[in-house]
Amino acid sequence: MKRTGLLSFLIIFIGIVYIARLFYLQILNNSFNKPTLNNSAVKVMYDYPERGYIFDRNGVLMVANQLSYDVMVIPREVKPMDTIAFCTLLKITKKEFIEKIDKAAHYSTRIPSTFLAQVSKEDYASLQEILYKFKGFYIQKRSLREYPKNSAANVLGYISEVNEFMMNKNSNYHLGELIGTAGVEKSYEEVLRGVKGVKFIQRDRFNKEIGSFKNGLYDTLPISGNDITLTIDAVLQQYGEGLMANKRGGIVAIEPATGEILAMVSTPTYDPNLMVGRERSKNFTKFYLDSVNKPLLDRGLQAQYPPGSPFKVISALTALQENVISTESSIQCFGGYKYGSGKGAFMRCHCETNGSPVALNKAIYRSCNSYFAAAYRKVIEKFPTPTEGVNVWSKHAKSFGLGNYLDNDLSVGQKGSIPDGALYNKIYPNGRWRSTATISNSIGQGEVLTTPIQLANMTAAIANEGFYYIPHIAKKIKDKSLAKKFTKPIYTTIDKKNFKPVIEGLFDVFDNPRGTARGSIVEGIKICGKTGTSENPHGQDHSIFIAFAPKDNPKIAIAVFVENGYWGSRWAGPIATLMIEKYLNGETSRPLLEERMLTGSIQEEYDKQLKELLKVEK
Repeated sequence: MKRTGLLSFLIIFIGIVYIARLFYLQILNNSFNKPTLNNSAVKVMYDYPERGYIFDRNGVLMVANQLSYDVMVIPREVKPMDTIAFCTLLKITKKEFIEKIDKAAHYSTRIPSTFLAQVSKEDYASLQEILYKFKGFYIQKRSLREYPKNSAANVLGYISEVNEFMMNKNSNYHLGELIGTAGVEKSYEEVLRGVKGVKFIQRDRFNKEIGSFKNGLYDTLPISGNDITLTIDAVLQQYGEGLMANKRGGIVAIEPATGEILAMVSTPTYDPNLMVGRERSKNFTKFYLDSVNKPLLDRGLQAQYPPGSPFKVISALTALQENVISTESSIQCFGGYKYGSGKGAFMRCHCETNGSPVALNKAIYRSCNSYFAAAYRKVIEKFPTPTEGVNVWSKHAKSFGLGNYLDNDLSVGQKGSIPDGALYNKIYPNGRWRSTATISNSIGQGEVLTTPIQLANMTAAIANEGFYYIPHIAKKIKDKSLAKKFTKPIYTTIDKKNFKPVIEGLFDVFDNPRGTARGSIVEGIKICGKTGTSENPHGQDHSIFIAFAPKDNPKIAIAVFVENGYWGSRWAGPIATLMIEKYLNGETSRPLLEERMLTGSIQEEYDKQLKELLKVEK
């Protein structure tokens, strides 16, 4: 009897468990009723949203959308058909047809993927009338980018089709969808892309569509991407690109009070509209393989150059901070600085002071190599070992954002190089090195490398007398707030009091009759700046210039690099001051200089380099 009771209890208990489980699965948890991509009875259709629009700081539209049509395929649904007629309709070869079908089937036989992207409006009209004859194919509407200003290609970037590698990294994307691949499109992909809508279509056992699955219960509508307002000034950006025509190099302009990037020019550049449509892949390949002009290289962010004389400002500030010089400290310069007994231990100088005393102010506006070499040497030799001295110098330089990526919101970059004691201990493993072994650092040569954006940021920190904001490209994002790190000031290791005399010297670069930028003076605007010539073993030296203006309450800080531009005041100086004048006044008071910069070319110098390169390769 006891056994019968126990058996009855077990039967009732197990029955209750099964009923409870079935109730949970069928009533409480309906996950098994939800459609899946691998459910052969349900067809999945995506509805792609518009990407967010991109505007400049003044509301000028820089990136918009245009309607595009993609031919999609579900491989398992493709039936025997007239392949030749289909290929003729789509203007592709039979070989391309087979490759595309194989690629789609490899991805998934059930999930739709892009067979042919970005069909023209004219072809779309023809396809609409006849595509029903080709089972397994359908047309998907989506938006492509268009660039009304034909400018700022390096800033805006481009979108491209998702490949298998991208898809494996992010499950939100399917093969053939569009994704931001460079520039702002990449940095702010999650903001711009929006959310795609999904429709589930029920099919019967004959694979015929019979209506919405569960009456559209699981269907979703697309959500458009958020618009972005950039910090870029579209007028200034286009002006800078014009000034840099037929030249190679980069310009970065920053608003010191916010860290907002006003212009970020890289030349040679390209029309961003060439990276849209059916020709995108061909054009990308052409640009990518151009190893001479390198149009895809963002020189403002990625090109690393010795900064030359603008770096002397760091040498001055470091020496003042370490109390090894004062504003009255002076030296005599006789055409260079001798720092050893050997024939090669001599740093030439072109300040033309002819042995007269050179103090800090004059050293800056005349760009005296000897003065800054002596100041640098005093910093290093203040400490018991050169390793300690170089580490202190390196710490001060890096506090200006040099030698690192700046933690900005840009999609590419290089960190440059600010050497420290560890590097020289590797170069001189026996430990027998002194301050004179690194003396070239004092004038921005040696192992020092910077990018234009780093120099522009350094200039902004000087304009602010000791702090900067992380340079950034996004000013406002619809329905989102900007990252807090962009609104927090970052302080250098230099005391505010030490910036005053240095800024006076930078002002005298223009204001003093013997200043190195006297020829680029702008009436009515007090500009502080520094010319630079960076030594280059592969042709003419680079032309460099940094500046900020106005002197009081600065509105713009700028760095200009012109590759093989001979010297700072020849190309970079005039271009920088024209940019400043354009931004502050809206126009220039120096039309002849403007015309010379707009039409001037260094192409002949680049052609010489190419010929020499070809000789070496032969």
